[in-house]
Amino acid sequence: MTTENALPWAEEADCAVTVCDTEGVILYMNEKARATFAQHGDLIGRKLFDCHNERSRETIRRMLASGGTNAYTIEKQGVRKMIYQTAWRERGEIRGLVEISMELPDEMPHYIRK
Repeated sequence: MTTENALPWAEEADCAVTVCDTEGVILYMNEKARATFAQHGDLIGRKLFDCHNERSRETIRRMLASGGTNAYTIEKQGVRKMIYQTAWRERGEIRGLVEISMELPDEMPHYIRK
């Protein structure tokens, strides 16, 4: 997964996609993720732990250990985003984490379906 075209569906998606391995080493960032963090240089091969505070590092460790999910919203420079982080697996074994970050519109409908 270390090649830039490993996830062709994600490369031009209108959301940021970042994938790391079980050690927190970043394996892949799509075009939008690379642009989002361009000011930090090339992050492929670097550890997520180096880019996060202790609370976030603990969440990452917990997800890598349990296979869990973490979802939340943020606002940064007036842009609201939904952050969805979850473990990815191969043949049932946790192989790392994937984070999908998408911009949210100011007004967004919410539906309750049965």
